[in-house]
Amino acid sequence: MVGAGFMGRQHIGFIRGSSRAELVAVVDPRADALTGLDCPVFSETRSMLDTVDPDAVVVANPNAAHVDTARECIEAGAAVLLEKPMASSYSAALRLADTVARQRARLLVGHQRRHHPAIARARAAIHAGEIGQVVAVSGMWSARKDDAYFTDTPWHSEPGAGVTLINLVHDLDLLRHLFGEPAEVQAMSSRHARGLDVEDTVSVNLRFESGVMGSFLASDAGVSPWGWDQATEDAAAFPFIPDMDAYRVVGTRGALSLPNLAMFSYDAGVSPDWHSPLSRTHLSASPRNSFEAQLDHFIDVAVGAAEPLISAADALGTLALVEAIASSARTGEPVDLARFRAALASRAGAET
Repeated sequence: MVGAGFMGRQHIGFIRGSSRAELVAVVDPRADALTGLDCPVFSETRSMLDTVDPDAVVVANPNAAHVDTARECIEAGAAVLLEKPMASSYSAALRLADTVARQRARLLVGHQRRHHPAIARARAAIHAGEIGQVVAVSGMWSARKDDAYFTDTPWHSEPGAGVTLINLVHDLDLLRHLFGEPAEVQAMSSRHARGLDVEDTVSVNLRFESGVMGSFLASDAGVSPWGWDQATEDAAAFPFIPDMDAYRVVGTRGALSLPNLAMFSYDAGVSPDWHSPLSRTHLSASPRNSFEAQLDHFIDVAVGAAEPLISAADALGTLALVEAIASSARTGEPVDLARFRAALASRAGAET
């Protein structure tokens, strides 16, 4: 385990709870202060790799260190579960994706929500046309982070962090997974509520290549019950609010909210128009924690029994979208994603 901060501690708990994995080492700059881990603790990744030679490594250190740490572990022959975002910039992510491809490395990017049973069921329903042709999606993630989140971990308030790259990136990954690639994005952001060097609130409008329209609001400064973390029991740090939703999907014959899987549709024989009453049912999915499911999948990836659900190449699309949102928020102009990705790739090639 590289990184024993907020996310690292969660991963340690899930590793210890697995019958398929053993925690053999932890790496953190504060190694001298870490206690009760019952395994060797190192201050540097290189020392750990030379001493322990692990089969697999979970990387959850600060965003800016993700690429170098992941490449170091890959070169040592270890499989890697890399916490999101895979990098703090598209160009850095591109270098990592190139390393993964050249070395045929086993790397899974940690967008754990894709592993939630509700997402697989919702994706199947959407693709099967259970709500008709999808027209639009809207969503929200808003929660007021405590001041210690920024003062105790200074990089949270520095460039390379912010609500877009730390939180909204999960939602952007899910939107791509459910509805395909975005064609155009327009965004506004603000740091008014906290006054830090990074944004605390962002509003995003999307047009997908499929024609689906989307909107999303994310804030780490606003109190709300709306968001993935409040609507699931994935993270013990968030109070669970039953039957809350984070995404609302509307189609030509029905609607679906997530992750509670509430389906709104017409009874057989009822005309699908705005005067007809809607019936609410719930799609079924076996409950399971996203992190537990992700760890099981990662173990399968590590032993060569599965291909990663979220590869480095796939996660590049989400990083491009993050940078397109930042560009649109800065200029006030919409961004064409195909042209933007091409420009980013060209610029990254020129840098190398």
